Amino acid sequence: QVQLVESEGGLVQSGGSLTLSCIASGNIFSINSMGWYRQAPGGERDLVATITTNTNYAGSVKGRFTISRGDTKNTVYLQMTSLKPEDTAVYYCHVLGVNNDFKNFDVWGQGTQVTVSS
Repeated sequence: QVQLVESEGGLVQSGGSLTLSCIASGNIFSINSMGWYRQAPGGERDLVATITTNTNYAGSVKGRFTISRGDTKNTVYLQMTSLKPEDTAVYYCHVLGVNNDFKNFDVWGQGTQVTVSS
């Protein structure tokens, strides 16, 4: 099994910054993609950013959020700056990869709440 452990989110004032982290562990041979999604109350789970050999961002966060991987490559970060109240959501880490049995895996984190006050 593959486990994802996300850092705690938090309450941030509008214009503030927050960094989320997600560590993948367990039966991992290789990781193909790591990313962050978010779901606001009453909304769907939407892509925020992904990182493979390239990075991809939702238009609403481009220029404000930065996704990166740690030196171990099993960690992904989401640096969020210039936060807005509309960034309030539960943020989920997502990882695609191959396990040691050479089977694909597709795993979600438990989600972490980010609240931006106006």
